[in-house]
Amino acid sequence: MRNRSWILAAVATAGVVVGAALYVDASETGHADIDVAATVSPSPPAEDWCVGTRTSPPDGDAPDDSPLNRTLARIDKLAAGRYADVYTGMGVDEDAGAADVWRIPSDDFDTAACDAAEKGVKLRLHPADVDRRTLDALAERISEDMTRWDGTFQMREVGVDERGFVHVGVDDPKKAEPLIEKEFGPRYIKVEYVDQAYAAED
Repeated sequence: MRNRSWILAAVATAGVVVGAALYVDASETGHADIDVAATVSPSPPAEDWCVGTRTSPPDGDAPDDSPLNRTLARIDKLAAGRYADVYTGMGVDEDAGAADVWRIPSDDFDTAACDAAEKGVKLRLHPADVDRRTLDALAERISEDMTRWDGTFQMREVGVDERGFVHVGVDDPKKAEPLIEKEFGPRYIKVEYVDQAYAAED
């Protein structure tokens, strides 16, 4: 199965990462499309859900060619296209054959997402109040100069969480949170402690 976890890009120094949340589906588009910040984790209760009824084509030879992954790819395309203004993010619960989708509530998007789901794939829909483009832009602003705070605190990672906020990992949240919120505003930002990451030894 294709690994749909965040793609993390190194910034400034080893151990400082930014969630890019992009993947390339060259076989279909030949360019980078918006991907979900997909994490394999238990799902919180959803506002609504549906079970797919779309007929599945015969599985191909690729190990990741499954009803769930084909459904995820279709929702990625919806998120990158006409529904970019309501889509927030998506997580994957492979054990349950389900996807958790966060979005600004939209009947049109919900219908399109459920129509994209293949037979047996469950979609669990969660409310959000921000779109993914806004979160990506905020994460980019925060990560533009990761070392600017050195001497006060150390910013170690920045990434978009599919639930609707930007995760900022630092060494000292008590010092960092008021400064980050003063600079970028308090909305859609979650400051947390993270350990220093080290490059793997050969």
